[in-house]
Amino acid sequence: MLKWLKIIRPQSLFASMCPVVVAWMMVVAPSPLGAGWNSDIVTGIITILCALSLQILSNLINDYYDYVRGADKENRVGFHRPLADGSVTLRQMRNACLITLVVSVALGAYLIWVGGWIILLIGLLSIFFAWLYTATSYSLSYLGIADVFVLLFYGLIAGWGTAWLLMGENLLSASNHFMLRLLAATAVNGLWSMCVLMTNNLRDMEDDEAVGKRTFPVRFGKRAGEIMMGIVVALMPIMAYMATGSWVATLVLIPGLVVYTMTLRAKGTDYNNCLVAAGLSNVVYTILMAITLYV
Repeated sequence: MLKWLKIIRPQSLFASMCPVVVAWMMVVAPSPLGAGWNSDIVTGIITILCALSLQILSNLINDYYDYVRGADKENRVGFHRPLADGSVTLRQMRNACLITLVVSVALGAYLIWVGGWIILLIGLLSIFFAWLYTATSYSLSYLGIADVFVLLFYGLIAGWGTAWLLMGENLLSASNHFMLRLLAATAVNGLWSMCVLMTNNLRDMEDDEAVGKRTFPVRFGKRAGEIMMGIVVALMPIMAYMATGSWVATLVLIPGLVVYTMTLRAKGTDYNNCLVAAGLSNVVYTILMAITLYV
């Protein structure tokens, strides 16, 4: 059991949970920052569980195809991968992918019943891009364009989809100001997930280049990757202020600068601590949003 807990990478799962929580808080928060909507708790919880299961599925597929394509080796600098260190077989990993897919579909079926064809479309796209991330010769991670999709699926789409599930067609009649605040708020979650990916790509530059994985740092160099991450961090307080108009949410810049400084100084396995810090900082931002909306 402990082995599989490590395999699903629990330290990474804040990426899918936090934008759902932020969107949920904004839906139920009183005006003027929130919609003041009476949401269905069951739907909210199942939305979180479905988002988590989809990310776990993405993690498992990523492990499987990175190993098959030679990107993961036993002596890798990053966190140990189960296939690379021999703790699981390819067949076990395929079975894990299938089980997680079934769970995701089961949870998604309820959400489709609640939210209709729009949620079906989001679900199908989520599964498709989880597979496309590493599974083909045109994989997003190998083309170096995964960062954009991380921002979308772990930020904007997660936030808008959650609001749609909780509010239904009433979301369409919500004010434009609320929609902009919602998208800006969850964009910060997406930016944090981009930081995680960028740190991961900086750490794995040499291994990625060796197997033809053309991430942003591989294409343009380590310095360019670090500058891009700095831009992402700088955008966080701007988007947070657009979402709330409050200085409290803009305090997200503090953990942003801490993680960025850690990343600039990191070498080898130090990057792993940066990844954990970035994931936890997504939670810090979510807490700052809760304080802004409810205190």
